[in-house]
Amino acid sequence: MNHTQTQLLIFDWDGTLFNSVGQIVKSLLFAAEQAQQPLTEDAAKSIIGLGLPEVMQTLFPQVPELHSVILDAYASHYVENSQHDQWFEGVADMLHDLKQQGFKLAVATGKSRRGLDRVLAKTGSQNLFDITRAASETKSKPHPLMLQEILAHTQVSVHNAMMIGDTSYDLEMAQNIAMPRIGVSYGVHSIATLQQYQPQMIADNVEGLHRYLSQAL
Repeated sequence: MNHTQTQLLIFDWDGTLFNSVGQIVKSLLFAAEQAQQPLTEDAAKSIIGLGLPEVMQTLFPQVPELHSVILDAYASHYVENSQHDQWFEGVADMLHDLKQQGFKLAVATGKSRRGLDRVLAKTGSQNLFDITRAASETKSKPHPLMLQEILAHTQVSVHNAMMIGDTSYDLEMAQNIAMPRIGVSYGVHSIATLQQYQPQMIADNVEGLHRYLSQAL
């Protein structure tokens, strides 16, 4: 494929740009325990990337009446304990460099808008991105609506965009509209899982991702 046409880079947040997977799992386990619901670490990790309502449906289908209680416990525990979460090493340099090279940058995340705004403010990165879409204001991954909204906003065609993420939900969402895509193996899902969605490459670290994307314009 000819890379010279890539104009827009769309990043997932948790596990791709932001080193928050461990805390998300801990907060989900805490919330499940508060509600006296069984939950394993693997199950908690596997749903990272989905919107919160979808997380509840997947992990706790047996107690719909407890979903709001579990979500509240999760949210307060996460806010309280995630102050030290930050970007993976090299992400700030990568994003600033890519923007300087002329790429449009966007975020497509399973977070809520409130959660995303909090971490955008924390990382001082609001101005780096042309547009950000959170699952609470659109459809959850792997439905491609958030990508379609980003394309409409930036007026970039699907073939001139690239989705970058660490989960099957990210890559399947891109595959659903034939958008080029890249996996990263340092987040949630394994290389074998990511390969099922035919990414152009799978980066083992931020440095490798940065190097590859720099050649994509």
